[in-house]
Amino acid sequence: MSCDDDASVIDSESQQSDNSLQQSPESSQATSLFLQAQQRRKIAELEGKLETLESGRAAKERQTNYYLAQGRGIRRVVALFDSIEDLVTENDRRYDDNEDAATIDQERLQIGYDILMRTLPWLLKTSSDIEHDDYMRMLKMLRQGADGARGDDTSKLKTLIADWVNRELKPNPLVDSDDKHSRGFINDACGKLLCPAELDWNDPITKAGIRDRSEGYVVTDLSFPAFLYEKYTANLDNLEEGLFKGKILMQGYKAVFTSPSSAKNIEGDGDGADVIENNRRARKSVWGLKVKKHVAQIIKMEKVTPRSIAYIACQVRFALSSVMSWQTVDGDFDYIQFWRSIVDFFERPPGREARRRVERLLEWWTRKVFGRSRREYLSEAARSNMSVNALARQRAQLDDAAFDSN
Repeated sequence: MSCDDDASVIDSESQQSDNSLQQSPESSQATSLFLQAQQRRKIAELEGKLETLESGRAAKERQTNYYLAQGRGIRRVVALFDSIEDLVTENDRRYDDNEDAATIDQERLQIGYDILMRTLPWLLKTSSDIEHDDYMRMLKMLRQGADGARGDDTSKLKTLIADWVNRELKPNPLVDSDDKHSRGFINDACGKLLCPAELDWNDPITKAGIRDRSEGYVVTDLSFPAFLYEKYTANLDNLEEGLFKGKILMQGYKAVFTSPSSAKNIEGDGDGADVIENNRRARKSVWGLKVKKHVAQIIKMEKVTPRSIAYIACQVRFALSSVMSWQTVDGDFDYIQFWRSIVDFFERPPGREARRRVERLLEWWTRKVFGRSRREYLSEAARSNMSVNALARQRAQLDDAAFDSN
């Protein structure tokens, strides 16, 4: 190759190199823009995924809070000790089993299931629409809400019961609002209220026998405690007289279902006050702040029910005892059987007259707690004897008599 040819090749390569150097700024800028756009797309994609996750997490959290809140009424008005699974299983058994006969325990569970469906009307449809894992998670949240509410009520009544006992019975020394070790039968005031209705706490032999758990003085769930009775005294010839009219029982009920302040006023039949309506009207205070709803309003409870009375009876009994943590058995006393005995008293009356007495007792409770007797709960017999209906009946009879005479 000649020197002229070599020079030509060198000039060509030099020109290409110069062209390459001249294009590199534009190419570099394009590459940079491309990378920035790609990064923005990736960031937007990640932000979208994060937003979806956060939205799902927020929705799940809202759902969890809803289940927890909805579960808070279960122990109070449905079943203190039975699980939702037990209630559902009994209802399913009735559909699957052709036998009509059912035990007392099965009947009690079925009634609990019916109350559950009225208390949580959304539960049946939701249970059938969701997957099994979601269903089990829902039951877990409902159970946590139920147990949480029971624990809150236990803590509330621990202090309030001590104050009520001190005010009414004036024991010496006073019942300590923080210390449960000094309660139970070793405390004279608490012992009086816990004493079986058929025994006389004022008798020194009775006190000693109960404290020593002697034969004939063992306290079990087969005895109604004195605090369930009006003036804390039972008529041994008529044990139904005054039963479930104990003052501290009523105070405990109002403290849980309406408010602790409402428990201060339990005299009279509500004095014409409509607690629910007054609370509804007082949604906002004079300062424009929202007024907290009470439990009965939250769970849409407008009348006292048997299972809510049984629930409070167990709570009051536990508050008076020396047991530190919630449990189903206290010595010889079984809280499950105690709760069932009270529920059965109301839900399984032996005959028509007993049922009427139960109905009158529940009406009395509703007046005392909610301050009024709702007209829709009046019996047909009561309605027919009211003057408007009685007058219409009399006029019709006079008209019929005149027609017959003609």
